[in-house]
Amino acid sequence: MKILVVDDHELIREGLRPVLEELGDGASPVQVLEAHDYARALEIAAAHPDLDLALLDFNLPNVAGFAALVDIQERYPGLPVVMMSGDDDPGVVREALERGALGFIPKTSPKAVILNALRLVLSGGSYVPREIMGAPRPAKAGAVANRGERGAGMEVLGLTPRQSEVLELLLAGKSNKVICRELGMAEGTVKNHVAAILKALDATNRVEAVIAAAKLGLKS
Repeated sequence: MKILVVDDHELIREGLRPVLEELGDGASPVQVLEAHDYARALEIAAAHPDLDLALLDFNLPNVAGFAALVDIQERYPGLPVVMMSGDDDPGVVREALERGALGFIPKTSPKAVILNALRLVLSGGSYVPREIMGAPRPAKAGAVANRGERGAGMEVLGLTPRQSEVLELLLAGKSNKVICRELGMAEGTVKNHVAAILKALDATNRVEAVIAAAKLGLKS
């Protein structure tokens, strides 16, 4: 497994290295590659097309805002990207996820949180921090503004009981394979349910679905 860490602070990179190495095992050790700026990150990504994950600092020198996130996704659309930052402002977190990051981890997070978040992303899920899940929800057209309970939210979406079960696991960051196993369903059926859920939430991907569900008061 290869993980690229892009951060201009050497202490952060050094601190992350032993944490990331715990993601591996004897049969598949983790190779941690480090870049101190975005230009070096692109050089490493070009030399290692088999990268499994990129950890991208939000505040990189000479790169404004989310420019690095947008650019690396355009260059390597199949590479999962998780952003890390000392800034855990909910608006920043939300925008990172809306722009395609599969997770956002505050640098103040405990090691266990970092490991669990990255395992989730590596298994095909997405990590949404509590800042997003706890965001206040606006009233939605045709819905009663104070209906915060899960059942009411499901009714608003018009989901079937089975689709509601799939949504609950999706909100918990479970991959399709895990959902198949936990609900005893075929992968094709799960994909159909996920497609229906995305349509109901007016979302194009899992991250958008989680954010839209949070605005309705639905959470794992």
